[in-house]
Amino acid sequence: MFLKQPRPLAFGKMSFVVFILASAVSVAPLPADMDKGRRKVVHVLEDDTGAVIVQTAPGKVVTHRGGSITLPCRFHHEPENTDPDRIRIKWTKVTDALQFEDVFVALGRQQRVFGAYKGRVFLEQAGPGDASIIIQNVTLEDYGRFECEVTNDMEDDTGFVNLDLEGVVFPYYPREGRYKLNYHQGEDACKQQDAILASHSQLHKAWLEGLDWCNAGWLEDGSVQYPISHPRDQCGRKDNPAGVRNYGYRHKEEERYDAFCFTSKLNGKVYFLKRFKKVNYAEAMKACVRDGSAVAKVGQLYAAWKFQLLDRCEAGWLEDGSIRYPIVNPRSRCGGSQPGVRHLGFPDRKFRLYGVFCFRKNKDETAGGTETTKSPAESLTRMKSGNSIPMNATAVI
Repeated sequence: MFLKQPRPLAFGKMSFVVFILASAVSVAPLPADMDKGRRKVVHVLEDDTGAVIVQTAPGKVVTHRGGSITLPCRFHHEPENTDPDRIRIKWTKVTDALQFEDVFVALGRQQRVFGAYKGRVFLEQAGPGDASIIIQNVTLEDYGRFECEVTNDMEDDTGFVNLDLEGVVFPYYPREGRYKLNYHQGEDACKQQDAILASHSQLHKAWLEGLDWCNAGWLEDGSVQYPISHPRDQCGRKDNPAGVRNYGYRHKEEERYDAFCFTSKLNGKVYFLKRFKKVNYAEAMKACVRDGSAVAKVGQLYAAWKFQLLDRCEAGWLEDGSIRYPIVNPRSRCGGSQPGVRHLGFPDRKFRLYGVFCFRKNKDETAGGTETTKSPAESLTRMKSGNSIPMNATAVI
């Protein structure tokens, strides 16, 4: 994310600028733990036709699924007595290089919210020149880049804000085996497991935290990459440096790889169903239903490991027919020295060799988030996750 430098536009009698208070600005980088939550002074300079403006901006525009977040955007126009009813504020989501999805538009007192954002997006209305919006009940699909455009008659300017989510990246392949998914199948596979295709920045962050995976997978931009923390000959030569290996952009229909998925905080709870007997897949499904739940998805188990700190040294069925178990505190009898979600493959569904992990939604939550949607005037509570795990706890298998 970046600071949109204001450019005075002189058409007729008015000059007009927009500036974005985004999650990252052009200042010296700080460690992630120091940067988060800090406030920075941002100096925005106009040319000789304007003035010097000093503003403060939050350290990061980051939340988690189910949380609430402000996407900051402020504007200044001259002369100051410009009719506010003639100013249009428009927010769009950048879905591809040249594709945009309408989110919100306001012209004076008239406002409209579009699509999946209805009932969740509001103007912050923190005073004159404030074009910020609040997004409530944040979803995985909200992750990404937003554009703020402010227009007055023939004059306009834009800026961008990147919305980031706290979460976890995990590699995924189906029962059919590895390298079986084209891009669209990888996208669908992640959605079926309560996740989305990960971005490059999310995968890079996971690698910094210890993710090491020797199979290449699709990312949301159509590229194919894989993270290597411990170089070895079977993963692109032992003498190559550690890092995120990149195959570049591949043919989305014809080429096949695994997928790297991303998920965030749960709107519910994952738990291991205590039973005296082991169950097969069909019995596992019925057992969770009888307990008022459903068999957990892979993404839900990873989210529970990350945010609930779920630690269970006992393998169980998941919704896709795989057998996995989450380990936060490694011990020798539980699959090695690194924390992570262990994967035992896709056994015959008739085997009565395992338990089951169930997922139960929170009863007081809507499908979209953790609180009933309210307007900003109804004492909106901004939520921020305080959960953390060890730096290397993103390592898997």
